[in-house]
Formats: sequence, structure tokens, C-alpha cells
Amino acid sequence: MDASAVAAATAVGVIGIGNMGLALALRLLDGSYRVTVRDLRPDVEAAAARAGARVAADPADVAHECALLIVVVVDAAQCNDVLFGPRGAVLCLRPGQTVMLCPTIAPQDVERLAARLAARGVDCIDAPMSGGPQRAREGSMSLMVACGDPPFVRHEAVLRQLSSRLFRVGARVGDGARTKLVNNLLAAVNLAAAAEALALAERLGLDAQRTLAVIEQSSGQSWIGSDRLRRALADDFEPRAHTRLLAKDSTLALAMARDAGLPTPALGALAQRLFQQACAAGLAERDDASLLTLLRDSSSPTP
Repeated sequence: MDASAVAAATAVGVIGIGNMGLALALRLLDGSYRVTVRDLRPDVEAAAARAGARVAADPADVAHECALLIVVVVDAAQCNDVLFGPRGAVLCLRPGQTVMLCPTIAPQDVERLAARLAARGVDCIDAPMSGGPQRAREGSMSLMVACGDPPFVRHEAVLRQLSSRLFRVGARVGDGARTKLVNNLLAAVNLAAAAEALALAERLGLDAQRTLAVIEQSSGQSWIGSDRLRRALADDFEPRAHTRLLAKDSTLALAMARDAGLPTPALGALAQRLFQQACAAGLAERDDASLLTLLRDSSSPTP
């Protein structure tokens, strides 16, 4: 491989450098990748620039030179905008390039976006992620990857730089999204149950910190319960994962279940309703650890 080919292979674009996207960009810079970023917020672009990333003027500019374009926005509408909207990446994407979709969106939206890219000769890697910004920064988050062999082989080094928990769930684009939504439905149930248990412990006059310590070493333990409720008990609600995201994801998961011909999952529906209530109570932009805040309030409606 000549020098220009090596340079192209190590050029990665990241559109959307919020909590997760910025962590991914910094992790790539750690691995000596040439990283170009774009976000709507100048402050996060400035943070990436200080670390060595190039800041692009628009999504098309990001796509101009990179071999792999990673999209880390919130939803399908934003994916469509950055790829196919005015000054979207598609203006500069060429056959042989690859777009990696990391947001948690509906499988049919992943399939639709991938089909539009494929019509232009651009590959798609369906790669939703899990684990939070700290694990993304460390390269230890989970990636649920669905794509054909050629783009996987071309970009496996990047994928492994980003994730020590890399799951190749299949070759069918959309199966990454399906896997992530199944996972996030369970995450919503687990967090709702853990918050309810801690709210009950406090109502009973138990020491919540000690109760959580017992749960963490006993049959009630869950990773998301420990991660979120440790922060909540320390009154730390700085958003790492906004409450609105699990509200969105659990809603998408229930729609996926209906499309698959399954009855609405009872526990999943209860958890989804609870997250919607938290958003309606003004907690949408707070960390989803704030579910404990909702359940502490005896006036809160039950799901």
C-alpha cells in the first residue's frame, strides 16, 4: 500500500460530536487516525480541534477525504439531514467509501439509508453502540456491527480501535439496530426496576447507599442500575445519557415488537411509560439516573 493509500485508510470523519461522538473522535486520535469532525456546536468542535482534529465546514466537507464516515447523531431524521440534506455528505461521498451509522434508530430506517447509499456505490456499516462516554473514550464500549464482509474487513482496525467489545451480529444491515433495541428495551426495564427498588428502600428508612451495595453483590444486580443509581445517590445528574434517549429507544423497541407480530411486552411497556412520564416532568435533558427523582416523588403517577 503506497503512502497516499495509507493516508486515505487512516482518514476518518465523525459527524455529531456530542458525549459519544467526541469520545469516539478522541479515541481515534489516540490511534493516530486523521480525524475530521462536524457538529452544530462550536464549543465541542473547539474541544476536538484542541485534541488535533480538523473541523469541517459541513457534512460534505467531512466526507471529502475520509475513507470511513461515522455518523453519531440522535435519530433517523438527523441521519437523513447530514447524509442527504443541503450540503449533506452525499455531495462528496464516492464509490468505495463507507458510512458507519451509530445512532439507535429503527431497523427500517437503517435499511432505507443503506439502500440510498448503496445506489451510489457507498457501503454501510450498521453499528449502534452501548456503554456510555467513558467507555467510548477508553475504547471499551460495545459495538453491534451488521454489514457485509468487504466493509468489515476494510475497517476492522478502526472498529477494534473503538471497541474491545465488538460483536459482529450478522451481514444484514438493520440487524445491528434490532440487536441494540432489544438490548435497550431490557436496559430500560432494568433501570426502571432498580430506581423503583431504591425509592422503596428510602421510603422504608433504609440507607440507600448500603442497600445498593447489597444489590450489587446479590441477585438484583444490573450494570445499568449500578452505573446510574450510584450517580443519582451522589446527586450527580450531569447528562451522560439523556432521559429522552431511553424514552425514544424503548418506544422504537415496542414498535419493532409490534411489527414483528409480537404482543406488546408488558414490562417493556411499563418502563417506556415511566420514561415518557420522566420526560413530561421536565427530566428529558437530565441524565436518565433522574428516573430515581421521579420515583422518589410520591405524587408522581404510577405507570
